[in-house]
Amino acid sequence: MSTSIGSAVPSAVPGSPFLTLPGAVEQADAFDHGVPSHYGSPNIEQRLISRGTAIVDLSNRGVVTITGPDRLSWLHSITSQDLRSLPAGTSTETLFLDQSGRIEHAAKLLDDGTTTWIITEADDAAPLHAWLDRMRFMLRVEVAIATEQYAVIGAAAGLAIDAAAPNGLPLVWHDPWSEVAVGGHQYATGEHPGATWTWTETIVERATLDALAQQVRAGAFSAAGSLAAEALRIAAWRPRLQAEVDERSIPHELDWLRSAVHLNKGCYRGQETVAKVHNLGHPPRRLVMLLLDGSDAVLPRAGSDVVLVTGGDEPVRKTVGSITSSAIHHELGPVALAVVKRSTDPAAVLTVEAEGVDVAASQEIVVPADAGATANVPRLPRLGAVRR
Repeated sequence: MSTSIGSAVPSAVPGSPFLTLPGAVEQADAFDHGVPSHYGSPNIEQRLISRGTAIVDLSNRGVVTITGPDRLSWLHSITSQDLRSLPAGTSTETLFLDQSGRIEHAAKLLDDGTTTWIITEADDAAPLHAWLDRMRFMLRVEVAIATEQYAVIGAAAGLAIDAAAPNGLPLVWHDPWSEVAVGGHQYATGEHPGATWTWTETIVERATLDALAQQVRAGAFSAAGSLAAEALRIAAWRPRLQAEVDERSIPHELDWLRSAVHLNKGCYRGQETVAKVHNLGHPPRRLVMLLLDGSDAVLPRAGSDVVLVTGGDEPVRKTVGSITSSAIHHELGPVALAVVKRSTDPAAVLTVEAEGVDVAASQEIVVPADAGATANVPRLPRLGAVRR
């Protein structure tokens, strides 16, 4: 078996030098811990990212490596994406599903011809490593956590950062969300905001983070916080494991067939549910982006209830979903992603309960209520039913 990069067990990583930059603030309630949430002006930082002049410290993310000649065929057999013939340097993503098709892990994936590199959420590297290690059986693969040696830096495409290249190929992952991947399927209709999403995540040697922070100090490029990156992600309708996924999530609900699922590949764990819901059924929930009323200056947090209010003098309140992530966007104002019941009226103005305040929210439909059932199989009448 090949020698793997990194360690077989997780360990603590040092604090980020970006937290020592002027204005750096780490918010206690932010998704991303251990890195700057902002540097004083999240709206300005969003513009800097969009212009391709700012980097985002994502050094809290996990990095998992897989080596060995069977690595791609093995991953192909246990995940949702077609990886068997993945060319070196091609960016993709894949999902690890349970037997019922529910999402367990999400992986941003790049192969350099020798090693497969996976970028994960900060808290998911160890669980994913443990699961993969159990699934090796007699195959020629080695799995390791490389977070001690390597870190991740986010930016818009076009901003050049010195990437790690231990096997000669620079490790720059280009987010495939900008278009429907080969073998994928998009439920969203009309113009998709993801078409202008040019996000990259560069794997760098962790020892170079100090130098990158010094380049920011010297004005070589700007730094933006994780809140700015989150706002742009939300506006692009881009799902994230740590935010949009819960114990019931299936890929269809988040429109994740767009970039992380190949519908024509062979069998893998959860594939039956993926095919059945896509061809014959409908996902029970659906992702929406909410444009929030900002007049009360309240930004609902993740987990806030999304409510449908009906009736006049005696209104009836029905909880139809919950906020998964929220932010103040530099152009759209307060926005959020939410997962709601499929039956929720797409035209209804919803209400979000936040800190005792009702915040009005209009829907931008990401996953339509009629998503799925693409096979158009006619429904057979029930046995014994009388036709009229």
